[in-house]
Amino acid sequence: MKGTPAVPAGGSESAASGGETPGTRPGEVLDDLTPEQLAAQWEEEKPPAAGALANAASSLVVIGVGLGAVVLSIIMGLGTPATPQPGLWPFIISCVMVALGVFQLLAGRHNRDAEKFTRMSTAPLTGLVTLAAMVALMPLIGFELPALVLCIIWMRFLGGETWRSTLVVSAAVVIAFYAIFVFALNTSIPHLF
Repeated sequence: MKGTPAVPAGGSESAASGGETPGTRPGEVLDDLTPEQLAAQWEEEKPPAAGALANAASSLVVIGVGLGAVVLSIIMGLGTPATPQPGLWPFIISCVMVALGVFQLLAGRHNRDAEKFTRMSTAPLTGLVTLAAMVALMPLIGFELPALVLCIIWMRFLGGETWRSTLVVSAAVVIAFYAIFVFALNTSIPHLF
């Protein structure tokens, strides 16, 4: 029994073999690329690899944060497994974090998957700072305005969305949260209205 070669829907045999269909640009045929061709394209477009020094520095940051969390956990009190105190679970997680940091420091020196820091590397830090600002402002002015500003920053500046979709989705999120947490659940979340 003879089979015919698989051709993607709407494509031609040249598209199935990785060639471009007439009248298309290179970016328009991503669906027609084989997994190997797609992996090669991603390899070409990714940022340069970080060196051993960057891997060591990131490992030391993880170890430092983990050790700080260990100290804070001990200050909170550990208790015993039968009668745990508030610091027990953070202590366990912190110890795991330190162990993973040490492992990465020792074994990850030859890791070539890590990428150099670029402008986009600050996005998680920006997200964390804006989230902390929202939490700090909520008791003072309610959750509506900080949540709206947070959504706008995350969608427009971190996500690169259009202004129209940013404003519509941000307003919808705040309205939905208000409807769920204030009207439906009647929680004690700080709110303006």
